[in-house]
Amino acid sequence: MESIFEQLRRLGPAAFLLKAIVGAILADALFLAFILLRRWYRKRYFAKRDARVFELRQNWDKLISGEIPYDTWRSKPFDRRIVETIALDALDAATAEESARLLKFLRKSGLIEKRIYEARKLKGWRRMRALVALGQTRALEGIYALAQGLRDRDLEIRLAALRGLGRTACPEAAQEILAWVGERGLCVPALPLQSALIQCCAERPQLLIPYVQHAKGQLREVLGRVLGEVATPSLSLDLLQFVGDDLDELRAAAARAMSHAERGLAFDVLNELVGDAVWFVRLRAIVSLGELCEPRAIPDLLRGLTDSHRLVRLRAAEAVVKLAVPMAPVFQKVVGTQDRYGLQAYLTAVENAGLREKLEAELQANAGGSSDEKERLLKILQSGVLLEEAAVAAVSGAEKSTLRS
Repeated sequence: MESIFEQLRRLGPAAFLLKAIVGAILADALFLAFILLRRWYRKRYFAKRDARVFELRQNWDKLISGEIPYDTWRSKPFDRRIVETIALDALDAATAEESARLLKFLRKSGLIEKRIYEARKLKGWRRMRALVALGQTRALEGIYALAQGLRDRDLEIRLAALRGLGRTACPEAAQEILAWVGERGLCVPALPLQSALIQCCAERPQLLIPYVQHAKGQLREVLGRVLGEVATPSLSLDLLQFVGDDLDELRAAAARAMSHAERGLAFDVLNELVGDAVWFVRLRAIVSLGELCEPRAIPDLLRGLTDSHRLVRLRAAEAVVKLAVPMAPVFQKVVGTQDRYGLQAYLTAVENAGLREKLEAELQANAGGSSDEKERLLKILQSGVLLEEAAVAAVSGAEKSTLRS
């Protein structure tokens, strides 16, 4: 009886095809077995994990208070990962009191120190995982380890460290980020850097000033956007140097900071910025003028009412309505601009403030103007359009009717 090898030899070239088919079947069978084994293992793992999570949850208060000794779970990697995950997830939605309690638990149990060590010593995805967990804790002692992660060669690790520093939202983290970009320049995408700096510099925006002064190119643009978001009135004198800057964001930051500056200085600066070529610079200037609540700002606010950008018109209208001045003369000046969009913005602001009846009463009681002028203003208030536009619309309608007939 011939062996299987002799029979294959007799098949000639067809033997190679048969071997390939058998090999493919065996490979598919092994791959299918691997998938089934993996599914079985993961199902068993998650069932075990769910059971352990439920068990730990039943004793959670005792566990974080230290009533259950830390040694009972800390030496077991499986339990330690579960406890850390639960604590970090709870931190994201905790109140200030609960956050302090959880942070104290993470410190006393040594979990923060463990993550700090891993963030410094490990490499690759293990280091990135440690940096993410360390950022979730928002612990100040982790700032230096996160700052070291900023200097890693891997972009993903740098981004994880940057987001971790941003979550701490403290000036110390801002100093580390600014020192890093001062050394290396813009070596991460602009948006994550901008987001992290806005969170960290909100408490002390003056940290940005020297870096904005010396930065160049795209980095200066990013820092300018951050300064525009976090600028406060206390920076008004420091930001005067940026009123005529080529960078739009810095002019916007200067406009934002002028709302509580010395009145004479603020009016001079904002009067210039209201006519800026960039709409969001004009918007910041109009908002600051509105916060000053000064009647002498009316000419600039009326200028904002005739702006080409809708948001500028709306904020200018809100600022005009908020002024503690008689409304009838202001309304007359708004009508005098002959700008229908500005008129609509003003009437919308009056309606939103619930002052329509007050304006109508002032117009009816206004004894200084002629009766024709009073009647004209009342009609404009009631119709919401300029009478000249209404007349043009009526003539156009009449012409269309004539053409149809």
